Amino acid sequence: MADHNDPNAVNSIFSDIDISAADLYDLFGFPSADTDGGEKVVIALTFASIPAAGVFDTDMLYRILVSPDPRVVGPGSDEHTLKGLLKYFDAIKEKFLGPSKASEIRVTVDQSQRASIKFIDFPGASFSTVIDTNKVTTIDTPNGHAIKAYIGGRDDAFFNDLTGFFRSINYAPQFYRVPHTMAGSRELKIPKTLIELEGNHLFNFDPNDPEWGYGDNKRELPPGPHTWNGDKFFKDANGNFRFVYSGRDCQAGININAIILEIPLAFITSAPDHNRIVNTWGESWVLKAADKIETIPDHPFWLENPISLIGQLKLDDELKKYKLVDTDGQPFADAALSEREDNRQLGANNFWLGPAFVKRLAHLGWGFGPSISALGLQTSFDHDNSPVSVHKTYSLATLAFPRAKKTLFQSLNMPDDSWNPKGLNIPFRRPVEIFVPNVCAIDMDTTGTWPYGRRLEDQVATRFLSMFLDMEAELNGKKYHIELLNDPALWNSAPIEPKTVPNPMKNDKEFLSDFPYLAEPW
Repeated sequence: MADHNDPNAVNSIFSDIDISAADLYDLFGFPSADTDGGEKVVIALTFASIPAAGVFDTDMLYRILVSPDPRVVGPGSDEHTLKGLLKYFDAIKEKFLGPSKASEIRVTVDQSQRASIKFIDFPGASFSTVIDTNKVTTIDTPNGHAIKAYIGGRDDAFFNDLTGFFRSINYAPQFYRVPHTMAGSRELKIPKTLIELEGNHLFNFDPNDPEWGYGDNKRELPPGPHTWNGDKFFKDANGNFRFVYSGRDCQAGININAIILEIPLAFITSAPDHNRIVNTWGESWVLKAADKIETIPDHPFWLENPISLIGQLKLDDELKKYKLVDTDGQPFADAALSEREDNRQLGANNFWLGPAFVKRLAHLGWGFGPSISALGLQTSFDHDNSPVSVHKTYSLATLAFPRAKKTLFQSLNMPDDSWNPKGLNIPFRRPVEIFVPNVCAIDMDTTGTWPYGRRLEDQVATRFLSMFLDMEAELNGKKYHIELLNDPALWNSAPIEPKTVPNPMKNDKEFLSDFPYLAEPW
């Protein structure tokens, strides 16, 4: 998943939480191929189609924040320490909390299903207009630009084996009827892994019930203890491991609602030749008077969410009527790293979570690292040559950092040069630069494929897993890269069943070549 089913307050995977229009799904962003009249950037925010695809919840307010900047140089090789990492986080926070305030696109939909769209604090103009939903519209700005807009229902552009992902992290609510209130029965204390653990009867594939964990096929959670006491990975009679993934598209046939924009770069920044990175993230807010999503308080206690105190002081009269529910920037920043906590919906301001990210990454590494090694691949995570995945958590970032250091700082190799069509000297991005701040950083000199933005066709779930590969290692004379785990030939030769890539390689519906790019709804 990219950002589906979080935060927990709108996580309908729980047996007592309904699907909510506040649940943001994905944020896509890439340079448009249409450069007539100048460069343009495409930004698409998708979310749950509640009450229906193409019909909007009038209690919701959606924001897309935009902050253009020059290309940032991350921490140098002499700063690959925990102190250097925290110094880097401290340096970037001024960009989002300081005077360089982000511009904003704000959308609400009225009872007649007409959309009010406001462009706030852009260098060229602040203005608003009202447009029809479910229709491509060209919005003429006061300073002579033309913005394409589509606000309506579409096919879900996310293609992913959600059940496989949840099996990899032993996430009980995907397989058992677990209410939101049973916080201790979410991620069970079983090692995370890419291949099944011998005797992990709580999550291993059941050949007598192959649909278990798909759709609403769930069981009652058996009595505890919900742990695992084994010491090896499972192997079948032929000596093959069992993959936790199936490559199945769990989002096939599902619709979403979306806000899709194609915006001239010259409208976003007065220095388009200098500001080549368009940082963007999305937010969902719900009207306080609607009394929805009660588990998120109207006035969060500042110790639980320190950024909320600063944020409350900056809200305008309209936003004071709403409360923030969900944010979306980088895929998996929430689902894998922030653990879907309600008070971690910080958007670009997630630098507060830097130490927590280090501890969480090390926790994931103890699970995924040994399973990568068992498959004969080399991992970036230091797991002391453990023969099997380990469930390990950290209370201190200082203890977790040495294990996760290489995973955090290694450059993520690209499979070829197609991402950099101009052949510019653009460094490979590193995980430490990707997930903090939690924004989609669209590099206008690239194709915008992840992690230089996010294109619709990117298989980001499999690319996320590639962070745990050792990018200095080679296979068949070529260095590991972010698409290695998406190569069917790799799995065909691996001692594993089923022989499939982890996640589907393409969407269930073909994307469009022209705006609004996302396919028609089902």
